[in-house]
Amino acid sequence: MIPSMRSLTAEEYVEAFKSFLDHSTEHQCMDEFNKEQMPNIVAGVGTGKSTISVLGVGSGTGEQDLKMIRILQAVHPGVFIDNEIVEPNPQHVAAYKELVNQAPDLQNVSFIWHQLTSLEYEQQVKEKGTHKKFDFIHMIQMLYRVEDIPNTIKFFHSCLDHHGKLLIIILSDSSGWASLWKKYRDCLPATDSGHYITSSGITEVLRRLGVEHRVYEFPSGWDITECFIEGDALGGRMMDFLTGTKNFLGTAPPALRRRLQEALCQPECSSTRDGRVIFSNNLSMIVVES
Repeated sequence: MIPSMRSLTAEEYVEAFKSFLDHSTEHQCMDEFNKEQMPNIVAGVGTGKSTISVLGVGSGTGEQDLKMIRILQAVHPGVFIDNEIVEPNPQHVAAYKELVNQAPDLQNVSFIWHQLTSLEYEQQVKEKGTHKKFDFIHMIQMLYRVEDIPNTIKFFHSCLDHHGKLLIIILSDSSGWASLWKKYRDCLPATDSGHYITSSGITEVLRRLGVEHRVYEFPSGWDITECFIEGDALGGRMMDFLTGTKNFLGTAPPALRRRLQEALCQPECSSTRDGRVIFSNNLSMIVVES
């Protein structure tokens, strides 16, 4: 008897996500953006202040946060950075704290972690009635797991101080994910609990809110070759990440599995390079003005 399909737990998600990060250029793509655009973006943030307030929403294990903090330090030397983090996953929070403990160059940065979802944080802020304002807020690859995307964006935009900036990083409409979610949604199981949102869904919300924003597009790829190798453990974890489902290859009906593997090979989802299947993971970096 085939075990029934179920969604990934928080722990399983961490492991599946690692299989994605290790084989994609997701972080290199963000590094490219950090190098080319971030210094200009944060130059006008917190002008004339002795402390710059930063809020990371869904910061995960903190690698990207610390890179952005170091850019802020370089662009605003000598300024104190007050960094708050909203992250519900306890494993991620522990890993982030460990990263900070090992970093020698964060003397003038303070850290406060809120082990909460973005909605819990929002409710807490509203209950306390103390609406802290931030100079820079970032939401990196996290809006897929939010129930009410328009109101979440509206709330965090309202947390910006004058001349503050909100950075949203989300999958591009030109990514394989966008095609998969639009065209081949029937290949994805109901156990996939995330929201299928890409850049245009976010810019639509921003237009309705009437806020000024700019979109930067950066190419990124994910090598999913192992997904097509029968019985491959890494391929199994990758398919779990793609579908948000535990042991998708072992529990999904064979016809669904086949349909999804065929969809992944379509030219709008992936390309072949040197015999490897590279899934398009292009990102949109959306910078929103206060």
